Amino acid sequence: MPTLHYNESASPVVTTLSDGTTVHRTCSAGIGCHNLGCGLKVHVKDGKLVKVEGDEENPISKGRLCVRCLTAKEYFYHKDRLLYPMKRAREDRGKDKWERVSWDEALDTIISKYKETVENYGIGAVSVWCGTGREASQIHFQMANDVFGTVNAVHPNSGWSCIVPRMAAMLWTMGSSYIEADNSIGFPDRYDDPRWACPKYMLVWGRDPLRSNPDGLFGHSIVEMMKLGMKLIVCDPRVNWLATRAEVHLQLRPGTDGALALGLLNVVIEEDLYDHDFVEKWTYGFDELAERVKEYPVERVSEITEVDADDIRSAARCIAQRPSTLSMGLAVDQNPNTLQIGHALLSLFAITGNMDIPGGCFMGLPPIFAGMAENAPTAEAEGEPEGLAKFGNIGVEPLGHDRYPAMSAIVNTTHPDATLDVLETNVPYKIRFAYAFGHNSISCMVPQPKRWYEAMRKIDFVAFADLFMTPTIMGVADVVLPAATFFEKKGYVSNNNASQPGQMGAIIPALEPVGECRADLEIMLELHRRLYPNSKKPGWADPEDFINSQLSKMRDVDATYADLEQHVIAQYEIEYRKYEKGLLRSDGQPGFNTPTGRIELYSTVLERLGDDPLPYYIEPKFSAVSRPDLAEEYPLTVTTGARRFTSFHSENRQIETLREIHQWPTVQINPQTADEYGICEGSWVYVESPLGKVKMSAHLTPIVKESVVSCDHGWWLPESDPENLFDVFDYNVNQLIPHEENGPLGFGTHYKSMPCKIYRA
Repeated sequence: MPTLHYNESASPVVTTLSDGTTVHRTCSAGIGCHNLGCGLKVHVKDGKLVKVEGDEENPISKGRLCVRCLTAKEYFYHKDRLLYPMKRAREDRGKDKWERVSWDEALDTIISKYKETVENYGIGAVSVWCGTGREASQIHFQMANDVFGTVNAVHPNSGWSCIVPRMAAMLWTMGSSYIEADNSIGFPDRYDDPRWACPKYMLVWGRDPLRSNPDGLFGHSIVEMMKLGMKLIVCDPRVNWLATRAEVHLQLRPGTDGALALGLLNVVIEEDLYDHDFVEKWTYGFDELAERVKEYPVERVSEITEVDADDIRSAARCIAQRPSTLSMGLAVDQNPNTLQIGHALLSLFAITGNMDIPGGCFMGLPPIFAGMAENAPTAEAEGEPEGLAKFGNIGVEPLGHDRYPAMSAIVNTTHPDATLDVLETNVPYKIRFAYAFGHNSISCMVPQPKRWYEAMRKIDFVAFADLFMTPTIMGVADVVLPAATFFEKKGYVSNNNASQPGQMGAIIPALEPVGECRADLEIMLELHRRLYPNSKKPGWADPEDFINSQLSKMRDVDATYADLEQHVIAQYEIEYRKYEKGLLRSDGQPGFNTPTGRIELYSTVLERLGDDPLPYYIEPKFSAVSRPDLAEEYPLTVTTGARRFTSFHSENRQIETLREIHQWPTVQINPQTADEYGICEGSWVYVESPLGKVKMSAHLTPIVKESVVSCDHGWWLPESDPENLFDVFDYNVNQLIPHEENGPLGFGTHYKSMPCKIYRA
């Protein structure tokens, strides 16, 4: 068990100022972010939120806050927050004809429709939908499996292009649930701890951590390590702040990441820069990998990627030094080549001896991801006679797993693209009931959102829980429940998906809920109580009981919610070289949690799943190379998904201060490209692919290549007509992205590499 630390000398959780203001220390879980756990001081006077400041005693964020938290008062008291349960007639979907109802009526309606669906059509007709961010996604599978008794948990992101492909590559080749850059997260003294070493180099690949603070990695820790001497290699088609400070910026052609990663491997192996001792003792399939990368000499890779050959060589030589570390992001997932990119990059850091060493790539303990297929639903709880056992759902696979069987080896959700096919065709059966929370698909996640919109409207009954009215709710919902912010509820946050676990933080309520808002967790427990009044399910008595049950399931975590609530922050010292100590395998033997017990450069798991066991490159399907017939009409490449400080995907669009900072959906265009098309700064332009077009405000900037335009994602206009779905289809860039153009095993898609043209609107 890792050593647990609390800061016993920290300020009290609640202090009172001379004017009667109470200051509450807590950790954030939003507003709009990936549960990073930044430290907050919430100022409350006379029961009202006054302001939010950073908590300088938080060992990770150290008093820093993003603009989203700093404007939290606007968010909390916004005039458009959902405050009461509402319903409308099914025939009024898309119309602003909501009627306020009581919680009892809203919940009874949901339960009645659920029971009616199951009785008439079976449990397969039931689905539960969830997005990403906030802590709602922590309970997606419990809401689906344990409350509504269905395996049809839906995360409608084409190719599951959000962390799952990266985690699949990590598990299937390295045997680790999560691998991240080592930023000394678990040491109370952080960078001063003698057990930690500052990386010589960090490779930042397809990620903008200063804006996104992704998956538990506090972005500013990169700046802190740069101050200690760490240097950067950045791979990104755009020039972000980190790229301007990098030793080498690999500004590649969008979608060619796989070739570039293989080119780096080629240099390391051909120039004999790898760690022979580590390769010999701890890896499997090095000779086969060495033979594969001969197919990707630097000159060929340079031609494919448009990256200078000397830059590729320089980057590889830097990365080969120890310790060096890797931070790879969402862009790896949003590519049909996703598993191969992850496999190649992880192999690069493995053969250079940079795995699980101080300042290298920290390997999380396997496997704890809540969506793993091994966490299939069960009918074990006493008092749930109408649960899974009655409907024979044990062992049933979620939709699409027959078509993409590899999904069952990593995640217990429906395959996103197959879900749309089922909604449109009713094969193998019709989905008739949907409960959705933390979810705004037609504004953000799904390619071809108009198809998803029309398909979701075919569902007989749809209920949502959220903080604001969204285009998806307005378009398809029958009942909507008002969700609480993290200021109003209990919860917890964990860095790096709790796989280190590093830092654990408490979400401590500082305010009474506005209106009749309730936490997603409270809603889940109440639905469960009403469906199964005689249930004695352990850990489901109340929110704190549930939180404790979740914490107890995390490997090597022994803190309770009461412990976290008392101290706000807990830190677990991280352990290095776990593979030498038998800490990565269930049998306690040295090695890695893979079939061979070694890091699998040649993946026996991928081989069993029917894919190439070695990394390889796939040219983007719609590029000028693959489709020269499209290139004449669509000569540019559109990439999307770059983060902004002011928003998290489709959230925060109604916050006035944030809209002052970033007012409109924007397309970034190189000035030379803009001049060619007669576009000036601020012009409204259309960006069009063979699949659709969207309207964007032009921003002229040299940070994008002349052949590339970069479009904001997740846009809608909350100030616009709700019955026109807040103009979402005018601005949603995902209309340019194809449906079900995934990689060989069903992962990844073309969010980053579609052909397009631009012209003035």
